[in-house]
Amino acid sequence: MKDILTAPFMVEMIRTATNMYAHGWDERNGGNISLMLEESGVSEYLDTQNVLRKIPTGFTAPELDGKYFLVTGTGKYFKNVQYAPDVNLGVVRLTEQGRQAELLWGYTDGGQFTSEFPAHMMSHVARLKVDPKNRVVMHCHPANLLAMTYVHDLDEKKFTRTLWQMCTECIVVFPEGVNVLPWMLCGTNEIGEATAEKMRTARLVVWSQHGIYGAGKDLDETFGLIETAEKAAEIYMKIAHLPLVNTITDEQMHRLEKRFGIKAREGYLEE
Repeated sequence: MKDILTAPFMVEMIRTATNMYAHGWDERNGGNISLMLEESGVSEYLDTQNVLRKIPTGFTAPELDGKYFLVTGTGKYFKNVQYAPDVNLGVVRLTEQGRQAELLWGYTDGGQFTSEFPAHMMSHVARLKVDPKNRVVMHCHPANLLAMTYVHDLDEKKFTRTLWQMCTECIVVFPEGVNVLPWMLCGTNEIGEATAEKMRTARLVVWSQHGIYGAGKDLDETFGLIETAEKAAEIYMKIAHLPLVNTITDEQMHRLEKRFGIKAREGYLEE
């Protein structure tokens, strides 16, 4: 077997977690990542018949039965992932209609996957129905997006339009906009179900007074989605108290649609 720490998916996961911490998005043990893996890739590095232990998931997801995931651990600090990946990360395979997770590698201190695992898996199911190439769900606490939920109307259209107006690239990067949830208790199936429902129409879901969920085809795409939305929120928080003299108009955003071959979410721009 090859050394799993040299696997491209492991190298990129470690780099991403480290970068997210460096950005200030994942203080202490805040935030989590799940990356869906192909069995063919996993089997190069692990004996998939060697199950270390079984962990109940607390939910049902028959669509993910037999699927493999690399997932950050509960209570783990992103700053430590690069130094002890085998403690802070784990590779699991879902079985029994998603009710059981078989640990194949990691969590060597006896730990398990993030407490937000149900929300992640439900979001994977939702996004795979929209985009079969989706592989990543990422949760973190970017300061400016978090601050914005305290001072901005949480209406999804208004929230999205404000972000689009803050930076020219925003409508190009996330033309479907962002969806927003009111404050909900984290770590529950309820918030997982609500997030998954929002994931049906957007790859970004803001958790008010908490953080954001992002989904994408790979770690780079998902990181970039959150990074772009957070930059827009930072600009908004810097100017929100000032009189607005200029903005990006709807006419200009329509020009961006044509230039980049994208389509803004229906009804979010004036014709």
